[in-house]
Amino acid sequence: MAFKDFHSFSDQTILQELGDRFKALRLRKNLSQQELAERTLLSLNTIKALENGKAKLATVVAVMRELGVLEQLEGLLEEPKISPLQLAKRRGRPRQRATGSRGHSGKSTKDDVEW
Repeated sequence: MAFKDFHSFSDQTILQELGDRFKALRLRKNLSQQELAERTLLSLNTIKALENGKAKLATVVAVMRELGVLEQLEGLLEEPKISPLQLAKRRGRPRQRATGSRGHSGKSTKDDVEW
């Protein structure tokens, strides 16, 4: 599979690409949309929406589970890494909320997460 520069795509184009990939995977598993709907306990219209790039996250998870690719979620978003200094500063407690623009100058710091 060729690497795609998703930064240059619109949100809708990315969603359509995901829908196309779900459709290709379904077809590789030799399942009709109706069969996939029945196996996931979702409606046929929900499966069609997924393949058109218009699905809810719960639908994505259910379909990935049925198609046997749930482990690929691990590559979707990495777990945020917390530096030992940040952990010590917070006394071992995980962060619960953001401060927003208050208390942040808008400039990147070495502690900011890079995506």
